[in-house]
Amino acid sequence: MCIRDRYFIVSTSIMMRASRSAFIRASTTLFSGAQAAEGGLNFQLSDSQREMKETAFKFAREEIVPKAAELDRTMEYPKEILKKAWDLGLVNMHIPEEFGGIGASCLDGVIVQEELAWGCSGCSTAIEANSLAAAPLLTGHASKALLKKYLGRLTEEPLVASYAVTEPGAGSDVAGIKTTSVKKGTDWVINGQKMWITGAGHANWFFVLTKSADGFVAFVVESNTPGVTLGPKEINMGQRCSDTRGIQFEDVVVPEENMVGKVGQGFKIAMGAFDFTRPPVAIGAVGLARRAMEEARDYALQRKTMGKLIAEHQAVSFMIADMAAGIECARLMTHKAAWEIDQGRRNTYFASCAKLMASEHAVKCASDAIQIFGGNGFNTGYPVEKLYRDSKIFTIYEGTSQIQKLIISRSVFDSAKK
Repeated sequence: MCIRDRYFIVSTSIMMRASRSAFIRASTTLFSGAQAAEGGLNFQLSDSQREMKETAFKFAREEIVPKAAELDRTMEYPKEILKKAWDLGLVNMHIPEEFGGIGASCLDGVIVQEELAWGCSGCSTAIEANSLAAAPLLTGHASKALLKKYLGRLTEEPLVASYAVTEPGAGSDVAGIKTTSVKKGTDWVINGQKMWITGAGHANWFFVLTKSADGFVAFVVESNTPGVTLGPKEINMGQRCSDTRGIQFEDVVVPEENMVGKVGQGFKIAMGAFDFTRPPVAIGAVGLARRAMEEARDYALQRKTMGKLIAEHQAVSFMIADMAAGIECARLMTHKAAWEIDQGRRNTYFASCAKLMASEHAVKCASDAIQIFGGNGFNTGYPVEKLYRDSKIFTIYEGTSQIQKLIISRSVFDSAKK
């Protein structure tokens, strides 16, 4: 019997108490969901995926939810939660086994991420930051030595890595970045500024996109490299426990071996990562939308007006119905996007559809939840105002809704030309 078979049957409660190594061995069975496609269309999760989903939900309910409001108030980075998630194997899931990870598929990660975002999307964003930083290295362009050094580091201890591409003048227009890299001998010298970088204040290393005289170049830059200066933590509207800040690079010397891919490939590598990372962002929006719906549902089953529960008023029940239907659609679209890339196919169109649909619906669900709560929903003593603040960023980061519409429309028109 192989290792995967030996560890297939592990209960959720055991997983929550298990050591990191035991959990990783159990988690290596997660590939079955992607393999199920060989038998045709199947919407059912595998036993191991259901087990992982239950484990992630239990972690969110017991470890994240009780601390979410306080973390939002203090804007403190969720170090303790991140450490526990790492111990359990919920961080760095996609890193291949040869570098210490479990090699989970995109769909497997999406299943877990929905539950974590249900608990608090600020915490789930902090947890998911490593996947975004690692994704460009996993596009097939990074050397094995680079993968072993930096991905292996993330699996050896609960470290953070960040994806540093956005700049003050280059958000949606990534091609407009101004951070430069110049080759000097066997090293490269980086100068420039990045902005809105998730996890930057706690990162051990950064994936950095630069522009050279010969095209875009991507590097892994260690955070303690001389010349790297962090800006102050940004005070954001929502997801306030997730660390976001700017980074200044001033004559930062990086060795040639830290280049990801070749000169001129940097833009393609940085953008290619989104095919893998947009589904997790989309499902984060689904998790938040689900939480908003459940909070509104529970409130509607307690609150009475005009002699009956507000759940019995059609105006309220129809709002809940719209929430539920949209959540189901967004989840299926996101699972489709994740499944496509797990099959080795380009999923850009599906990932953008999922990101657009899920993010916009999350904002609507959070807004409608406040409406159902009425005046209480506008008060910090109830959870839905935080959900509303947290929801808006889903329509902005990892590509705005408008960028997703551009990608989708171009794909539709391009298909007509074939």
